[in-house]
Amino acid sequence: MSWTWWVWSLGGAALLCAGFAAAYVPRRRARRRAAAVEWSTARAAITRAEVSRDATSAAVPEAERLLARARHLAADGGGSAAARAAADCATEADRLWREAADV
Repeated sequence: MSWTWWVWSLGGAALLCAGFAAAYVPRRRARRRAAAVEWSTARAAITRAEVSRDATSAAVPEAERLLARARHLAADGGGSAAARAAADCATEADRLWREAADV
C-alpha cells in the first residue's frame, strides 16, 4: 500500500506541474511578444520624432525635452508601460515639431 500511495502522489504532482506549464508558457510568450512589439513601436516613434526635428529649423524646447525623456526611457528599458510612455513622449514631440514646421 505504501508504494501505491507514493506512485499516485508523484503522478498527481507531475500532472499538476504539466498543467501549470501548459497554461503559463503560452501566456509568458505572448507577454514577451507584446512587449517586443511595443518597444518596436516606441523606437519607431522616436525615429519619426528625430526626423521631424531634423526637418524643421525652429527650436522647440518642449519637444526636445519630450524626445530626451523618450530616449531615456528607451535606454533604461523596462516593461510595456515604459514602452508606451516612450512612444507617447516621442509622438507628442513629433507633433510639436510638425506644428513648428507648418508655421
